[in-house]
Formats: sequence, structure tokens, C-alpha cells
Amino acid sequence: MIQLVRDQENGWWMDHPAVPEVMDPLLSFEDVAAYEHVFANALVPGLLQTPRYALAMHEALDVRTEADVIASKVDARVKRQAILDRSPSLHLWVVLDEAVLQRSVGGVDVMAEQIGHLHAIAQSPNVDIQVLQFTAGAHSAGSGGHFLILGRDDEGDPLGSMNVVYLELHKRGLYLDAPAEVQSYKLMFDYLRSQAADTSVSLALLAAARQELTG
Repeated sequence: MIQLVRDQENGWWMDHPAVPEVMDPLLSFEDVAAYEHVFANALVPGLLQTPRYALAMHEALDVRTEADVIASKVDARVKRQAILDRSPSLHLWVVLDEAVLQRSVGGVDVMAEQIGHLHAIAQSPNVDIQVLQFTAGAHSAGSGGHFLILGRDDEGDPLGSMNVVYLELHKRGLYLDAPAEVQSYKLMFDYLRSQAADTSVSLALLAAARQELTG
């Protein structure tokens, strides 16, 4: 994993003033990962945020920060999303807690645009989105928060394989790569996928959530 990061030392995000140092490994891992699995319990994941949603989020998080600094952070977040258009593509699978759709970030117009974007991108061949409804009750993630699992399997070269978990914390992040810990999160995500609405039903839920905002 250390070598993977070193190999990416010339990535655009390295030493970028708008990308926190703790995010450098995450973007390096994304650059070489074959898949990324995300559980989001409070906010839309960064790879799926619209610019206006990202702006509203940073304005809330970065209190008393200059507007140009926040704008630079939003630009960096949007630039990161280019990973979804690369070839070979990154397969992104997201389980969204229904609370993410209910929490108003930036107001009605911003949320309507954001949910519309989720509905559109969920129809891309390399993106799957499932909604974990409130009616699902207690779930496998328990009281845990936002997490990502990044992986790449290379049977021909085991040293080229990668499995890492990223836990998003306030103003910092935690990376886990111990096999037992990674396997625990993989199992948790599998249960979350089984407890969430399937992708077809989730598309309908996203459309309904947007319709509710637009009238």
C-alpha cells in the first residue's frame, strides 16, 4: 500500500492547497482501485456531490473561512470526480441512508439538483446506488459513520492487490488495512446492501424524493 501511494506521488492532489494532507492517500488509492464501496449516513459522498451541494457543505463545515478558499475546495472536489470517467472505470457502489436525502443542504433548489444528479448517475454502468430506508430499522453499520472500502484484486500479482478501509472523521481520517478489519467492513457492507432497497427500487425512491422537492 505504501508503494502504491509512492507511485502516485505526482498526482494532481499532492501538495494541492485545497486537499487536506489526510486525503492524499485516499485519492492515491482511488487512482489505482478497481472498486469503491461507500456507506453514507449523513451527507452525499464526495464523488457524487454537485458543485452547489459541495459549496453549501463547505460553507457549513469551514466556518469563518474565506470564500476563495472554499471555492478552491469545491473545485478540488469536482476534479476528484473525474475518476468515475477514467478507463478502465472505477466501479462505485454506494449505500445511502435515507437521512442523506432528508437532510436539507443548501436549500430546496440545491437538494433537488443533487438528488436529480444521483438519479442520473445511478444509471451509469459503473455506478450503483441503493437507499437504506428508515423502514429497514436497525442495520449492520449500527452507530458507525461514513466509511469507504477501496479494492483491487490481482491474482497474477498478489502484491499488486489492494484492500483498504477509510473512516471519515471530523477534520481527519483513519486508514485500516489489517486483513481482519478490512474483512469486517466488507461483511458489514454486504449486509447493508442486503438491507437496502435494490437498485431499481432505489431509482424510484430518488425520483420520488426529487419530485417531492420540486412539486
